[in-house]
Amino acid sequence: MSADLTHAQPYTVFVRFLVDADASPGLLSRLLQPYAKRDLVPDRMWSHRSGNTMHVEIAMESMPAEVVHLVEGNLSQVIGVRGVSRVARPGLRQVA
Repeated sequence: MSADLTHAQPYTVFVRFLVDADASPGLLSRLLQPYAKRDLVPDRMWSHRSGNTMHVEIAMESMPAEVVHLVEGNLSQVIGVRGVSRVARPGLRQVA
């Protein structure tokens, strides 16, 4: 009997986004919006300012694999963002 792919369990990945952006009021809350609209809560967020630049790290231990590229795209579209880098651990974990 073949596996029913319509009921396949979703997969998750560890992912960390490193963002460089113009320092501005409201930047950090705008960076969290792509997570909030998908009902996701980051496990870690860290930021520091260096002159007129904010360096921000947002990480999740278990992000649904199918939304990683969507969140990355949304982060890159936030006003003032200069660049977004993604760091992900290789391999997928199946959600129980």
